Amino acid sequence: MSVAEIHPTGGFAPASAPLAKPRAPRRAPSGSWLFALSWAAPLILLVVWETLCRSGYVAPQILPAPSKVAATAVRLASTGGLFNDLAVSLARAATGFAIGGLLGFTLGVAVGFSRVAEAAIDRSVQMVRAVPFLAALPLTIIWFGVGEGQKIFLVSLGVLFPIYVNTVLGIRQVDPKLLELGRVQGLSHWTTIRRIVLPGALPSILTGLRYALAVAWLALVVAETVGAQAGLGFLAMDAREFLRTDVIVLTIVIYALIGAGSDWIARLLERRLLRWHPNFGGGGR
Repeated sequence: MSVAEIHPTGGFAPASAPLAKPRAPRRAPSGSWLFALSWAAPLILLVVWETLCRSGYVAPQILPAPSKVAATAVRLASTGGLFNDLAVSLARAATGFAIGGLLGFTLGVAVGFSRVAEAAIDRSVQMVRAVPFLAALPLTIIWFGVGEGQKIFLVSLGVLFPIYVNTVLGIRQVDPKLLELGRVQGLSHWTTIRRIVLPGALPSILTGLRYALAVAWLALVVAETVGAQAGLGFLAMDAREFLRTDVIVLTIVIYALIGAGSDWIARLLERRLLRWHPNFGGGGR
């Protein structure tokens, strides 16, 4: 039969069923919608927090309302004390990050390219990496006292390890086929490093950078709990003595905002430096 075929149930069915209408491709969510969604959970948390505090379910001595914390921030900012403490902490974090990041990257490059350097350096670095900040704090006080050197040293120590580990990992994970291609093309050793190895390791290095930014603030919090005369950690410790939970919560919120801002800067740096990479810059879209 050319027009119809016998159906298994005994009836007739068309010889060829009509083709299904192709589905329209799904539209990707807009950037503004995703931005609003990312802030939905924090805003809901703030509303619930404020409601619980105002209704009396949470005592202000335990956890002050967000409106109380905001009022405290305005009062401290009007006197200039908050900005001074923030500037001191930012300076300590930036200095420690620069020192630790440079040292971690240098050691990572050496170990990533040389098995001899790995044998000489890596085991010692991994052993020191396992030491918690609180365990190293008494020794750093003996070495540097309770001044700026102790705080910058702890931040540098915390930043060093994420950048070191991810730099080594990124160099070791470069595709061997790309290295072979460089040899076939007759590229020199330094040209291969500059055009193949370092760009290939850059995603891992920038991942270490993002992690190091978070660790820098963690190390600074630990460092500023001892002997600080200024800084966000000093502000929190001073508020603890007078049971000022609103000031303590304010410092926590500032740390969270700084961390979010640092991560945003690191992600922006990823998009700029990895514009050629399909998973970051959208080069494959």
